[in-house]
Amino acid sequence: MTLDETDIIAITELMRAVSKAIIMPWFGHIGPADLRTKSGPLDPVTVADEAAERALTKGLLDLFPGVGVIGEEAVSADPELMAKVTDAAPVFVIDPIDGTQNYTAGLPLFGVMIALVEAGAIRAGLIYDPIRDDIVVARAGTGAFLIHRDSTQTRLHVAAPVPLAQMIASVSWQYMKEPERSTVLRNLVHLGQTPNLRCAAATYRAIATGHIHATLSRRTLPWDHAAGALIVAEAGGYVRKPDGGVWCPADLDDGILAAPDEASWLSLRDTLAAR
Repeated sequence: MTLDETDIIAITELMRAVSKAIIMPWFGHIGPADLRTKSGPLDPVTVADEAAERALTKGLLDLFPGVGVIGEEAVSADPELMAKVTDAAPVFVIDPIDGTQNYTAGLPLFGVMIALVEAGAIRAGLIYDPIRDDIVVARAGTGAFLIHRDSTQTRLHVAAPVPLAQMIASVSWQYMKEPERSTVLRNLVHLGQTPNLRCAAATYRAIATGHIHATLSRRTLPWDHAAGALIVAEAGGYVRKPDGGVWCPADLDDGILAAPDEASWLSLRDTLAAR
């Protein structure tokens, strides 16, 4: 399945409409009754997440009848839905509000992510910023673009490679097990800066637009990484699992590492893993 420019515009308008109708009205107004946790206290979900996912799912089914749709909250309720990311049939993968911790705290750093996956490969990725009202988009083999709120487009390129001491890398160590966690934490001192944006949508956008250099995550759920992995790759970045293999949306715990080029990727991987 291939998305054309008209399809991208339609999905963008859907994401914008859901953001304006649901996500932004709730922003800054989430109370204890509107919030629960899933896997633990650092994994919240709000009524806005659930309502936005329902609206995005309906909208995608209306736009693309017969195409599968799975979302983070739907899979949380029915884990068997995850199998759809390995099916030969195309499926849209939704993260209705990525960066929910920021969202519930009233911090303006969150995003809406949609990826199109077919036969285990990522065909398209979109990351919408409800605050800026713009979207980063990539289709496999066509490059990555920032579509501004006035519909003008800017082609994206990752930052030029820099030495590790100047590298800005977002490293998510929360789901790493020992001894990997301690090893990685100890080796962060070799990097220039290590911001944690608590938002994969913002992190991948920052890499694709050249504002930070790299990211490393251990837990790689498809709604968190599929859209961003394609966008960074189409912006010229190098994205792989830490073992060097190609990351696929079905790889949930193998990790993902993105950097400006292969040499930077190898240097960062080897430095963070050094004992």
